[in-house]
Amino acid sequence: MRKAHRRVGVSLVAAMVFAATGLAGSAQGHDGVSAGDGVIDNAAATHDHDQHGGHEGHLPATSKDVRLVSKLKLPHVTEGKIADVGVFKGYAYLASWGGVGCDNTGVHVVDIRNPAKPKVAGFIPAPAGSAPGEGIQTVHISTPAFTGDILVSNNEICGETGSGGMNIYDVTKPTEPKVLAEGVGDFTLEGEQTEIARQIHSVFAWDAGSKAYAVIVDNEEGTDVDIVDITDPAKAQLIAEYDLDETFPQIVQEAPANLTEIFLHDMVVKNVHGRQVLLASYWDAGYVALDVTDPKNLTYIGDTDFTDPDPEAAESGLTVAPEGNGHQAEFTLDNRYVIGADEDFAPYALSARNLDDDTAVTAGQGIPLEEGKSVSGGTVYAGLACNDSPAVPAGDPAAVDIAVVERGVCTFTEKAAKVEAAGGYDAILVFNRTGSDACDAQSGMSVEGSLPTFGVAPRSQGFAVFDQPYSNDDCLAGTGPATLPVDIGTKGDQLTFSSYFDGWGYAHLYRTKGGKMTELDTYAIPEAHDPAHASGSGDLSIHEVAASQVRPDLAYFSYYAGGFRVAKIKKDKLVEVGRFIDKGGNNFWGVQTFNHFGQEYVAASDRDFGLYIFQYTGG
Repeated sequence: MRKAHRRVGVSLVAAMVFAATGLAGSAQGHDGVSAGDGVIDNAAATHDHDQHGGHEGHLPATSKDVRLVSKLKLPHVTEGKIADVGVFKGYAYLASWGGVGCDNTGVHVVDIRNPAKPKVAGFIPAPAGSAPGEGIQTVHISTPAFTGDILVSNNEICGETGSGGMNIYDVTKPTEPKVLAEGVGDFTLEGEQTEIARQIHSVFAWDAGSKAYAVIVDNEEGTDVDIVDITDPAKAQLIAEYDLDETFPQIVQEAPANLTEIFLHDMVVKNVHGRQVLLASYWDAGYVALDVTDPKNLTYIGDTDFTDPDPEAAESGLTVAPEGNGHQAEFTLDNRYVIGADEDFAPYALSARNLDDDTAVTAGQGIPLEEGKSVSGGTVYAGLACNDSPAVPAGDPAAVDIAVVERGVCTFTEKAAKVEAAGGYDAILVFNRTGSDACDAQSGMSVEGSLPTFGVAPRSQGFAVFDQPYSNDDCLAGTGPATLPVDIGTKGDQLTFSSYFDGWGYAHLYRTKGGKMTELDTYAIPEAHDPAHASGSGDLSIHEVAASQVRPDLAYFSYYAGGFRVAKIKKDKLVEVGRFIDKGGNNFWGVQTFNHFGQEYVAASDRDFGLYIFQYTGG
């Protein structure tokens, strides 16, 4: 089963730069809010302004057993600009993301040695045309070649001159960072040498004694687990590549049928009883634990399956298949549990069928149907539907016509615009292109427009709509047809699409053990399974979890517009014990614990503002 390198769902926040295109892999409760006991050391933050303006578009402010220690608005922040956060030795590092513009991309450095009074300490610019997002981490390494603190960050391309790979900076003196390496990673694509490294979605580094390594997410190849030797950070070298579902086929879940997007999204490495354990969040395959003590010879420890039907949705009376979005995970302090963040930006799921063939169409919703709505009609092949492609023929305004578009060459938004401009269409279905990361793999999309837009469906399903033979082996080998071998304007099978509410993303609790891990519980905020909050309250999905480093029973969640949440493990259950949403709402991306004079604090990155620092005050 091949993987589709999408970056989560409909309005996607994580790494939309790659998923937003059709490109082939290339370079290209009204509790009220306490002011808190700590000082808010920022002039703008002390003013009584709602963060997002007015009282609409976000959940109401709330606070329980969480002290807001401080918050700091970062410079050059536009809505959605701040991504992940890491903390090390009294400094916080926050990604300035390129998903909302390729200007001012890089890493903000914030001095938090006094958590009540954070202050901007510097900015590390990303390589031109590139931007970090998910992978921000600082670690101390001590090898024969280098001793000091290094910051690692990822590169996704946001401009014409961008580079991929990872960056390594010497931050032994955080206010005087030094470039050790930029744009290092995998310089091959399907066996061919490339000028720049593959784009990467995240990076995690670790010290292994006399050696040091980093694992990176390759956005563009099926072998998406890349391990880099950073023993000498200035001479970092790729030493191993893995496709986990091929190397360890036991991680693949055969049912339900929607779990087809199998790729690495994020990971951590932790020393557990003397061995280095990689915990990989492998999207539809689940959370996978591997021994990476020898990076050139990974060995399987255990993995998870997604419970069917979805257990969290079932608590709200919904019987739906699990989304399978294994986004990010951590071990608890005592390593007894894995807590996984299952990100889902699409509260509406899609049911779709080819009526002529009586087969399912496997597609997500780029521009969704409203709940309870449906579209059924005939199909028209519209080709690539790019600005430089043959014109899309007009649909029949007297009938229900669905444009079937092939992924590739231009963005999904450009394709949708071409179909809309042609007129006469009621919906769009996009099916996959050729390529080792495409063909019969399903993928998601980020797309703007007004017509319901579905995709990306497996390539064979697009061919089936027009009764064309298809070989996935030929497609993967590059010997199949480059485009669907029918004329633009050809009419095909009847399709039907309908939409239903299935909730937002949430957290899983698993008991660690060898082989398949046992799912014990799930956790979501109440609004995440309320259809009234499917829109109009912001994105109510979980994004990340940070396990407490002082208590084995405590975990902290960044929940986007759902705010900052604290959960305790009680009798193998995740129970919410703390929460915070600021006046005017929040939009949290990253969350990271840190220790200050024996007390645990939590740093959280608000995408629209900057840095928040919290402390849990409950028992």
